[in-house]
Amino acid sequence: MADAHDAGSAARHGPDEEPQDAPAAVASPPAPPPVAAAPAPPPPEPRTGVAALSLRYQIGAALALAVVAIAVCVHIGMVFLHVAPPNTVTKQHGKAIDDWIYPEFEQNWKLFAPNPLQQNIAVQVRAQVGTADGGTRTTGWYDLSAQDGRAIDGNLLPSHTQQNELRRAWDFFVATHDAQNRPVGLRGALSETYLRHIVQLRLDRANAAGDGGVVQRVQVRSRTTNVRPPKWSDEQVSDKPTDRILPWWSVRAEQAGGAGGAEALRRTEEGGR
Repeated sequence: MADAHDAGSAARHGPDEEPQDAPAAVASPPAPPPVAAAPAPPPPEPRTGVAALSLRYQIGAALALAVVAIAVCVHIGMVFLHVAPPNTVTKQHGKAIDDWIYPEFEQNWKLFAPNPLQQNIAVQVRAQVGTADGGTRTTGWYDLSAQDGRAIDGNLLPSHTQQNELRRAWDFFVATHDAQNRPVGLRGALSETYLRHIVQLRLDRANAAGDGGVVQRVQVRSRTTNVRPPKWSDEQVSDKPTDRILPWWSVRAEQAGGAGGAEALRRTEEGGR
């Protein structure tokens, strides 16, 4: 029976044809990859600062910030009006401004200088010298301010002494003396002593006494010259210098000339600083 079945099968295909396998099944297209699920949204960040407060406290914080901002603005405005030159607002509300400023917020400077310094003030000194033969001679005027100016000019690191010592000493003297050069109170005597020590030390450095000479008296003057106004200004000022001459001051023997006197003056000057 098997042979008959094989023979019948060969007859259907022909004698030279080999039996063919059954056709393969048509492959189905690959399934698409599964769609990834959308990531879950991140949890909301926790609130910080004022936003973390409840509505009631947020309103309170906003009101407090508003009050602080208003107080700061008022304070800045009061300080500005206090240091500004006199104007309509300060004339009408000067008492309120002073009540706000004094005493906690007092200012000792001016934002705008109403009368800026328009003068050059030079401090000069001369000496009366006792010579070795028993005579006396008077030196010319030593311009101490010009000496300090030359020392400062072109100096990247000028010393405090070169910049301020003489200038502050003269300001101290003028502030504590009247128009007749008489001291006003104890500070007047102190300023006179301080200025005298400075000029004596400067004279010693310049060897004003010379060989064998002794400085017996010194005299100080200030020479004030107006600064020329700019070319575009119509202001007219005098270019003639004005002198303020102080009386002669006697020099004590222990401070007059010599290395010992100079050293004593240096010690006194350093102690005054």
